[in-house]
Amino acid sequence: MRLNKFLSTAGVASRRKADELISQGKIYVNGKVASELGTVVNEQKDEVVFDGKRVLLSNDFVYYKLNKPKGYICSNSDEKGRKTIFSLLPSNKRLFSIGRLDYNTEGLIIVTNDGDFADCVMHPRYEIEKEYIVTIEGKIQESELAVLRAGAIENGKRMPSAKVKAIKFDGKLTRLSVVITEGQNHQVRRMFDAIGKTIVLLKRVRVGEITLGGLQRGKFKELSKTEMEIVYNLKLAGKFEI
Repeated sequence: MRLNKFLSTAGVASRRKADELISQGKIYVNGKVASELGTVVNEQKDEVVFDGKRVLLSNDFVYYKLNKPKGYICSNSDEKGRKTIFSLLPSNKRLFSIGRLDYNTEGLIIVTNDGDFADCVMHPRYEIEKEYIVTIEGKIQESELAVLRAGAIENGKRMPSAKVKAIKFDGKLTRLSVVITEGQNHQVRRMFDAIGKTIVLLKRVRVGEITLGGLQRGKFKELSKTEMEIVYNLKLAGKFEI
């Protein structure tokens, strides 16, 4: 089994993140640093260690959705001492977030120890929609909406297109729905920066068919039976492709 798949199956990280950990020399196999991405391990015989602990395969997966507040980061720890979302969650399992929301963004984040499911949600080939409610200063013009929908230009390069709809203008602020599928770093903020608009509030409310619903800020809950069916369908779709 490839080392990145082993780490993903064991719930350490998604395969993409596992590749990063391997490249950074943070994974040990049989006492030696495994820094090559193509490393293959025997899950029955080889000893894999991350963060000073042996990594063991487990099928005991958990799936939570969390309403992330502003002022939290999505890493397990932070050298600056900032609060992390994992302080809001049970600590009896090694968990990671599927994608990230930046420090000043709030809303829906899915947390799990199932690396294969994380890969299905994050991989661009599946075009999983992520919906945000964006509040900006001032009124947005139809011409600016057209730019966002087609893909705003940043440093001479066109960003991915998006589904954008103005919801309400109250005389000072405009609220919009923005739906993206790629989830590049700070993508939504960069889109609005490119058209000269200042974001006042950024909140994610949906990932695929999983919604924030009435979940209160800072609270979490396990995915419902219906939401778990979405998980299983995504994993089935990606079983032979990832």
